[in-house]
Amino acid sequence: MAATGSAPWQPQEEGLKEICGLLEQQISPSSSADKSQILQQLQHYSQFPDFNNYLVFILARAEGKSVEIRQAAGLLLKNNLRTAYKIMAPAHQQYIKSELLPCLGATDKHIRSTVGNIITVVVQLGGIVGWPELLQAFVNCLDSNDLNHMEGAMDALSKICEDIPQVLDSDVPGLAERPINIFLPRLFQFFQSPHASLRKLSLGSVNQYIMLMPSALYTSMDKYLHGLFGLANDPAAEVRKLVCAAFVQLIEVRPSVLEPHTKNLIEYMLQVNKDTDDEVALEACEFWSAYCEAQLPPEILREYLPRLIPILLSNMVYADDDESLIEAEEDESLPDRDQDLKPRFHTSRFHGSEDAEDDDDDSFNVWNLRKCSAAALDVLSNVFGDEILPTLMPIIQAKLAASGDEAWKDREAAVLALGAVGEGCIKGLYPHLYEIVAFLIPLLDDKFPLIRSISCWTLSRFSKYIVQDSGHQKGYEQFDATLMGLLRRILDTNKRVQEAACSAFATLEEEAAEELAPRLEVILQHLMCAFGKYQRRNLRIVYDAIGTLADAVGGELNQTVYLEILMPPLIAKWHQIPNSDKDLFPLLECFTSIAQALGTGFSQFAPPVFQRCINIIQSQQLAKVDPVSAGVQYDKEFIVCALDLLSGLTEGLGSGIESLVSQSNLRELLLQCCMDDASDVRQSAFALLGDLARVCPAHLHPRLSDFLDIAAKQLNTPKINETISVANNACWAIGELAIKVRQEISPIVMSVVSCLVPILQHAEGLNKSLVENSAITLGRLAWVCPDLVSPHMEHFMQSWCIALSMIRDDIEKEDAFRGLCAMVRANPSGALSSLVFMCKAIASWHEIRSEELHNEVCQVLHGYKQMLRNGAWDQCMSALEPPVKDKLSKDVISINTVGIFCAISDCIGAAFRISKYR
Repeated sequence: MAATGSAPWQPQEEGLKEICGLLEQQISPSSSADKSQILQQLQHYSQFPDFNNYLVFILARAEGKSVEIRQAAGLLLKNNLRTAYKIMAPAHQQYIKSELLPCLGATDKHIRSTVGNIITVVVQLGGIVGWPELLQAFVNCLDSNDLNHMEGAMDALSKICEDIPQVLDSDVPGLAERPINIFLPRLFQFFQSPHASLRKLSLGSVNQYIMLMPSALYTSMDKYLHGLFGLANDPAAEVRKLVCAAFVQLIEVRPSVLEPHTKNLIEYMLQVNKDTDDEVALEACEFWSAYCEAQLPPEILREYLPRLIPILLSNMVYADDDESLIEAEEDESLPDRDQDLKPRFHTSRFHGSEDAEDDDDDSFNVWNLRKCSAAALDVLSNVFGDEILPTLMPIIQAKLAASGDEAWKDREAAVLALGAVGEGCIKGLYPHLYEIVAFLIPLLDDKFPLIRSISCWTLSRFSKYIVQDSGHQKGYEQFDATLMGLLRRILDTNKRVQEAACSAFATLEEEAAEELAPRLEVILQHLMCAFGKYQRRNLRIVYDAIGTLADAVGGELNQTVYLEILMPPLIAKWHQIPNSDKDLFPLLECFTSIAQALGTGFSQFAPPVFQRCINIIQSQQLAKVDPVSAGVQYDKEFIVCALDLLSGLTEGLGSGIESLVSQSNLRELLLQCCMDDASDVRQSAFALLGDLARVCPAHLHPRLSDFLDIAAKQLNTPKINETISVANNACWAIGELAIKVRQEISPIVMSVVSCLVPILQHAEGLNKSLVENSAITLGRLAWVCPDLVSPHMEHFMQSWCIALSMIRDDIEKEDAFRGLCAMVRANPSGALSSLVFMCKAIASWHEIRSEELHNEVCQVLHGYKQMLRNGAWDQCMSALEPPVKDKLSKDVISINTVGIFCAISDCIGAAFRISKYR
């Protein structure tokens, strides 16, 4: 195919004709040719060094061909360049670039757009430095006054600004200033262009730099703001949308630049929040949440609330073209479509405290004006609280009072608004909560499915308070009515209502916990009835509701009458779903919760569940290297879910899992998973390692040193922030192993300590749980190997004690303090410079329940009090805040007997003297 000689490259006619023919067949909907064969043929041509030259020639010069063929050549070229550009011959690179630049001004806008995409890829791979002619070509086009050239250059430039904005804000050898300084004045000039396309492209390009805020934009801020206000009422909706987006981003990133214009800006946003174009109104609506989250003075916004709140409520009414209106008509008998099944992601097991994500939106599909308005009302209620109720409640009451079928959307929006302010305005709503809930419960049976579904959601927003009030007869009756109402809706014939009811019920379960016990039988009957009739999409939510129920009621579930309702359908489904079906994920998660809740009661179901998890991990590990032999395609989520279910079984069965582990190859599989290249697999693997260490460490023993080495490596990585959950679980697992194998952990103790200390010393900005687990594991290592750790304690005592003081009372904190006491006994002088911090850590206990540990802690303090004479102890105490001092004197120092005091004082005094002169 290649042309020969040193003359400028020219295509061969035969090759050109063949490639155009293939492209034509590829894009033709009526072509009977096998598309996969055509793709293979084009891939075969890609092996020729000048194939991409042909593609750029077709794009740029094949004017006798259709625009669609030329575009297809450009698209294939763009994709090829992503992988081949850097290894292409410089001559071919240069040819492609030289053909692209003249096309910036092509008469067809589709060709110009395709060229812009390719130019962006070339700049992404070769940088501005590798294409010095490009910037001058852009400048020439932008200054040309020819619309095609201006649009072509502006389109390419906007794509560079969107995908790789930093390249224009970098120094370029040979240029006196950064490219952004050259282009920014021209972009501002285009804000005033008579052509909407140029106004849109230029504004969109500048907006891409708000987050980066280069000095060129910051110093031109007045000009930018002037331009934005000039475009505020642009006739083109796309431009108005970009103006709103700019103000929202600016208030998030640089609120100070907008402060002088705040009142004018709020007036503008109130106006465009009512824009006839929904997308413009949506972008404007984002402003209210952004304003509140930027923590700007609320008093400025306060005076506008009487005008803003009615706008938000008006926008919360379903639009006639809202896709939810169509979905709401779907009966349960209609099969789910593939696009209905939203992708689901399993969250790997995590040991420690982490922030749960709030997922209480009314859940569906696309973010729109209705949902954004409800979110804004929610945020405003949290900032202004009950202040918004005098404006809000009359509108809600008027909408709820609207009668007739034609007013159902207004009634639905009023119920949504009540839910939106259910948390922020609870103080003002609480005295009327009984009446509000009493009004909502009958709406669960409304004839309109979207009123039934939003009533479920709004009741879930009040579920915490409904449960709180169930302590008296009237409150319990309402709690029971809410519970039974949601259960009725779980069996609704409408898919949308089923989903809303299940989600709302899961929220109620979390709040009610053991309060559900008296109703367990009827709850299970309803959930398992839903389990039998739901289709795939909603079935996932039933799994979640069953799992949440198990988490909520725990061991209460472990009764024959309940298990006979719950387990047979789940086991039938367990046998029905093959190991390669992703519908297995939510079932595995559900079994995890049930196994933990039932504890040893799960023993009768455990063997086949355990074995299937082993089989899944084995087949997936094989599929990773040989999918044909495995018979399944590799998907790491199967391994993660199986590992997490094994963790649930281990936690539930305790030492009862030992017989299953001993007859399996779990140890070797787990070791492989701990070394997996996928971080979420390692995260779940180390969680299981820690769980097994607690109940059957003997079965880990043959590979103990391997497990410990691999776990330690997870802490010794410069990119710990990128795999923080892996490090967290590995750290926790090391601590669990340490207290079981004791001295056998000594070979890795100091390498682990050297990784834990930097985490504690730079705790700010790190994951809270990683810091807590690091403090606990350090304490556990010190407890089992004090002689190894204590010589280094003065390097980490202060940061360690700060971390210990933040941990809640539990058995793990006890272990850490046993380590503290052991180290002080071994090296008392090591803690002297951090004694104030140690005292604060000790005072952080609400109550030390272990009498043995309580005595040890007292002995340590008494020892230091005895040693620090001539006012040194009093000086230490004076550095403590009064509450800390009181806590120590009441709960610790004054309790022990004189005998213990004297004995330990002598002991520590002697240890101190030895340590001091060592």
